[in-house]
Amino acid sequence: MTSTPPVLARLHGASRRYGGLLALDGLDLSLRAGQVTSLLGANGAGKSTAVGLLLGLLAADAGTVEVFGLPPGTPAARRRIGAMLQSAGLPDRLRVRELLDLVRSYYSDPRSVVDCVALAGLEGLLDRRYGKLSGGQQRRVQFALAICGRPRLLFLDEPTTGLDIEARQGLWRAIRELVAGGSAVLLTTHYLEEAEALSDRVVVIDHGRLVAEGSVAEVRARVSQRRIRAVTATDAGAVAAWPGVREVAREGDVLRIVTDAAEPVVRRLLDADPALHDLEVQRAGLADAFLELTRTPDREAA
Repeated sequence: MTSTPPVLARLHGASRRYGGLLALDGLDLSLRAGQVTSLLGANGAGKSTAVGLLLGLLAADAGTVEVFGLPPGTPAARRRIGAMLQSAGLPDRLRVRELLDLVRSYYSDPRSVVDCVALAGLEGLLDRRYGKLSGGQQRRVQFALAICGRPRLLFLDEPTTGLDIEARQGLWRAIRELVAGGSAVLLTTHYLEEAEALSDRVVVIDHGRLVAEGSVAEVRARVSQRRIRAVTATDAGAVAAWPGVREVAREGDVLRIVTDAAEPVVRRLLDADPALHDLEVQRAGLADAFLELTRTPDREAA
């Protein structure tokens, strides 16, 4: 029988205001050992506020915040946390090796420089000045600094912004290795394929409230949409009027359809065009589910 991984950090009924703006509205969030939890939401949904509460950078107006059973921001909790935020503010003149040595000195049992270099992909960069690195290289240095203390709880805020495909995949491998070792990771990202590839749990928030939570498959199942692709001469305007069809687009000979009723639409397509071929039907991805779950009239108009 598989035991449930322990909770390393949690928000329970957490609320936070900025003046008249309610940024978080009674949010519940649990981060478990050995899992990647992706916190998804549109800009202004409350993601940064939730991370700030867990890091002890902000105080909750209501509810509770616990990290390793302690108030966030306490020294005992902070020693077991690593964070890679969108803004780092590192000294440009220091070399990468100097930055690693400095941050590693804060911990009693830091990860070796060799391991940091391997996990973050810093080969050939140790003697370079931080300010002379590209944006993607700087992000890899920031990741190395976040993991050099062997954190049990790791916060990654848009970690792969500015990385090329090879570097991004390398960071994904490193994250999976850390999680396999028992660390809990809270990931915020606008790359929904990244969340889909890495997440054990997905939490979707909108206007500071929880709107969906579960595995990637469970969140995708909240949306009945299917995507149909086929090479067909059937008129796109006629298909758009069929029941259950949400969107239709033609790209040359290819017709692309978004629908809530895949089977009836496929039958009508086959009846309308016996020569139809290269038919594909795909279920909703995490991106489709996210857009549907956070859809509001204002955003639709925009």
